[in-house]
Amino acid sequence: MTDFNDPINDVSDAVINKRAELPLVWFLPIVALLVSGWLISKAMMEKGPEITINFPTAEGLEIDKTKIKFLDVEIGKVTAISINEDLKTIRVSAQMSKNADDYLKENTTFWVVRPQVGLSGISGLGTLLSGAYIAMKPGDGDSKTDFVGLATAPPLRANAEGKQFILDANNLGSLRAGTPINFHGISVGSVLNHELTKDADAVRLTIFINKPYDQFVRKNTRFWIDSGIDLSAGAEGFKVRTGPLSSLLSGGIAFRNDPDDPIDSIQAENTSFHLYDTYEQSTQIIYNNTLRYVMYFKGSVRGLAEGAPVQLRGIPVGKVVHIDLELNETTKDIQVPVTIELELERIHKVNQQANLSDKDIMSQLINKGLRAQLQTGSLLTGQLLVDLDFYPKIPIVSNDNKSIYPEFPTTANSMDQFTHSANIIMDKIAKLPLDNLTDEINKTLQSLQGTSKAAKDMLVTAKGTLNTTDKTMNSAQKVLTTLEPGASTHYELEKLLQELTRAAGSVKQLTDYLEQHPDSLLKGKEED
Repeated sequence: MTDFNDPINDVSDAVINKRAELPLVWFLPIVALLVSGWLISKAMMEKGPEITINFPTAEGLEIDKTKIKFLDVEIGKVTAISINEDLKTIRVSAQMSKNADDYLKENTTFWVVRPQVGLSGISGLGTLLSGAYIAMKPGDGDSKTDFVGLATAPPLRANAEGKQFILDANNLGSLRAGTPINFHGISVGSVLNHELTKDADAVRLTIFINKPYDQFVRKNTRFWIDSGIDLSAGAEGFKVRTGPLSSLLSGGIAFRNDPDDPIDSIQAENTSFHLYDTYEQSTQIIYNNTLRYVMYFKGSVRGLAEGAPVQLRGIPVGKVVHIDLELNETTKDIQVPVTIELELERIHKVNQQANLSDKDIMSQLINKGLRAQLQTGSLLTGQLLVDLDFYPKIPIVSNDNKSIYPEFPTTANSMDQFTHSANIIMDKIAKLPLDNLTDEINKTLQSLQGTSKAAKDMLVTAKGTLNTTDKTMNSAQKVLTTLEPGASTHYELEKLLQELTRAAGSVKQLTDYLEQHPDSLLKGKEED
């Protein structure tokens, strides 16, 4: 039996272990806290700058879903969307990754990629499943965190290689950013943007030509608007030229280089070129040595247009540059001055004379009989051209020339001369006394009718006389048979019968001739 009063079992002698022990239940929260701290610190270390982008609309954008990409690599995400104070644009806040810090410069651009269908094709099909995203194109300049987004995607890819050039056009037409540029039918670039010049007298386009085609842009390269189908009507008739199908649908620009241009004439970036309206204009050679004259044509110049060719014996040597209309308020005379430009470099000269200018040569040719004349270039279109040729017998007729250019003598063409002669003849016919002439003709017809009636009566009388003569001859024959031959009465009566027979024959011949030729009463007998 145990004795509880035993000092060995005294509780005062017990030793208590006071070492603190951490329960296992606290281990998991501590680990979670450490991991969270590590993740937070890592996120803070990898966290990039926060930026804002202003867009005209928030279509397709969603918070925490819409990504920001560069070359299809995610570099940020939309964190907030709000409306700006102007109530016209929206403000998109985005958290960028750390490696995107170097891309956020002053000229960096952003735009929203959505599915788009246009004349140039279909783009953004991948966003049908993944949703719209914001694309970025890095630029240069100072660092920046506040940007203005583009309404449409830029036509130039972020990694495109090539050169930019400047084109000056008379009008924009259907050209827009993204309009393709073709070289021998191959798409080699596009239009980046357009703007008016400082004087607002032309449109300036910035284009981009991809490598390696940028090496074909040289000193004498010509650019023109390629509309797909060029239909023109001129003095040579109708001309039709077709281009690529894409140009037919959305328009385009084409260019060609001069095969004589050396390879060292490759143009530097941002070189300016003129953009021609048509292919025909781009093929025209520009001559520096030109002479201008003014011409005055007698008559209408309908069908003559600016740009019409000036030909010398069928070979182009110039063009019409201006057509005007002048009224002399004193004399009330109207004249049409036609200004032409002669490109004398087109004429190959032989046996050249020293100290003789082109103007002196033209003066000598004019003195020799060189004249200008309007000719029909095409019967189909009715367009006119100016033809030069020699007419030494036609004198020079001066006009009241108010132009600053010397006058070039002209002459009427064959059609105008024929029309003038026909008008003179018609004027003379109109001056004839046709009324009196008609009265005289009527009187003559009446006389002819009377003569014809008299001729018929004469024929009837002649036939009656012939019948009477026949009866008389028959009676004389009967009397002659009763007389004795050799008697004087018999002889006389026989002579009478012979005379009557000859007379009857003559009358018979006359009646027969008149029946066959009744007009002989008017014209007389025709000579054999």
